Amino acid sequence: MHVINLRSDTQTFPTAKMLEAMTTAPLGDDTYDEDPTVHKLEAMAAALLGKEAALLTISGHMANLCALLAHAKPGEEVILDQDSHIFYYELGSMASVGGLMPFPIPSHNGALDPDEVRRAIRGRNLHYPVPRVLCLENTHNRSGGRSQSLEAHRAVCRVGREAGLKIHLDGARIFNAAVRHGVRAADFAAEVDSLMFCLSKGLSCPLGSLLVGSRDFIAEADRRRKLVGGGMRQAGVIAACGIVALEEMIERLADDHANARRLAEGIKAIPRLAVDLDSVETNMVNIDHAGAGLTTEEVVERLKRVGVLASSRPPRHIRLVTHRHYGPADIDEALGRIADAMR
Repeated sequence: MHVINLRSDTQTFPTAKMLEAMTTAPLGDDTYDEDPTVHKLEAMAAALLGKEAALLTISGHMANLCALLAHAKPGEEVILDQDSHIFYYELGSMASVGGLMPFPIPSHNGALDPDEVRRAIRGRNLHYPVPRVLCLENTHNRSGGRSQSLEAHRAVCRVGREAGLKIHLDGARIFNAAVRHGVRAADFAAEVDSLMFCLSKGLSCPLGSLLVGSRDFIAEADRRRKLVGGGMRQAGVIAACGIVALEEMIERLADDHANARRLAEGIKAIPRLAVDLDSVETNMVNIDHAGAGLTTEEVVERLKRVGVLASSRPPRHIRLVTHRHYGPADIDEALGRIADAMR
């Protein structure tokens, strides 16, 4: 029995063309700014997102951290969603490494409300940290891959701009959002000072993320990357995969979205499991298992025994994420296995 690994789109492997590109890419020392393949990828990323410059990092976490360190000084405040990846999953690095003060506010179906953001931005006061950065996330991981429309994105960015804040977008899956709404990723990027996107998720690269922004911002972020140990040498082997990803892997994300919808509709028919179809906007499916009378760990283990790998969202949810390795037939096979596991 072959395993169907739907834990995350981070489970994707590089394509044959990516592997070939790694072996033929011209290389140099990136710490000396001498790797031509890195230069090519960074220029492609900047042009694609409509920004002046880009910086290759090992991970999305590192790119987010470098952005915050470049935008704000220790003791300054970052307004962000309490369920955002930056706040929830990144080990408190903005505080422990950057000395930055998070001001978390709730999101609603993965989006911040402009009025709530406005209320969170406190005026200058001797007792308060200075509000400096507004962080956004699109698509939104913990809401199940929900994607904010360009109109909603512009509305919340307008509030940050009016208050003089820098705006950073955690766009790990920004191309999923762009495909979902039929717009360019650059349209989202135009509203923010910096944006991070991952190569290692639906775009199928083995590792790497890119940070884009103005030349001055990227120069400062580059220094911060070195500060946190992110200097690289012959990084063209990473960049080569990223070039293929940007050329070939973006439009096919629509297939992942269609497969997620197919998966969600099938789950809805399985007794003791529930899914909110309205929440399935991109490539994630959050499944409510409360009706099964089992813990999240027990459900994940049952699925593992039938060869379906899921990630846990305790206390009552599991998450499945579609990606390029599994087509409609695989989704149907997974649904049959899940039904067997839950009987």
